[in-house]
Amino acid sequence: MVSAASATARRKRNGSLINMWKHRYYFLLLMPALIYFVLFHYVPMAGVVLAFKNYSIAKGIFGSEWAGLEHFRRLFDSASFYEILSNTIRISLYRLIFVFIAPVVFALLLNEIRGTGIKRTVQTISYLPHFISWVVLGGIIQELLSPTRGVVNYVIKLLGGEPVYFLADPNYFRGVLIVTDIWQSVGWGSIIYLSAIAGINPDQYESASIDGASRWDMIGKITLPSILPTIVIMFIFQLGGIMNAGFDQIFNLYNPSVYKVADIIDTYVYRIGLVKMEYDYTTAVGLFKNTVGFILVVLANLVTSRVRGGEYKLW
Repeated sequence: MVSAASATARRKRNGSLINMWKHRYYFLLLMPALIYFVLFHYVPMAGVVLAFKNYSIAKGIFGSEWAGLEHFRRLFDSASFYEILSNTIRISLYRLIFVFIAPVVFALLLNEIRGTGIKRTVQTISYLPHFISWVVLGGIIQELLSPTRGVVNYVIKLLGGEPVYFLADPNYFRGVLIVTDIWQSVGWGSIIYLSAIAGINPDQYESASIDGASRWDMIGKITLPSILPTIVIMFIFQLGGIMNAGFDQIFNLYNPSVYKVADIIDTYVYRIGLVKMEYDYTTAVGLFKNTVGFILVVLANLVTSRVRGGEYKLW
């Protein structure tokens, strides 16, 4: 019985090797991507050891003395850490609620446009902000919201209101973040949902139309259920990045007057790690952030694997 099992395993192994050789050119095309991920994503993971050491530039990462959990104790004993953690979670939850839903809604609306020319024009315009860096977008937003020369405040003054310092007022800053993030990402984010919608069998819509279903009925009973697996998978990915509240955007828009509501883990790591050069401590902060993200992905996948026979799970 053992020999039969080993023979079966050997046949499977030989079959896999034959298939790999048969498709060797495809694997060759895959090699640059594999090399990139190994060199820039897996090899640098060895630097995580820095979180447990008192780093000295002269001694290097592996020559520095061990610090144990000292940096983590400092992290959890710091009063400012809980403030930046709260900011990170709040901003990320706002993104999860509003920025995540916006591309889905936008894709559904685009799908209802019957004019091909109009549809392509709207898509092109909505994609453009995605290809502009936040350095440039930050300057555009600052000009638009400027209390002295901005278009938004000009309209407010025409209506009899007082100028609003949107980027310097803690009451408005988070709202500005969410609105501008939707503007920047909604078009590009809708592509995957439009692709999922394109894969729906048109016969379903024809049958529903014959039965007298309205466009809203078709959206609610055909389109949304059909793209729900895609939405759930994208939600799991988004949940895994909940500790990434958008460094590029916040770094280019925030200022000391809104640190209380805008300072997140990534901006904190930048200031403490790169500016003050406390690499060991900020490595511990980054390790904590990524561990939380990994746990959330695993938990989300575990929950979705129990829904409808695991139809929506990642693995």
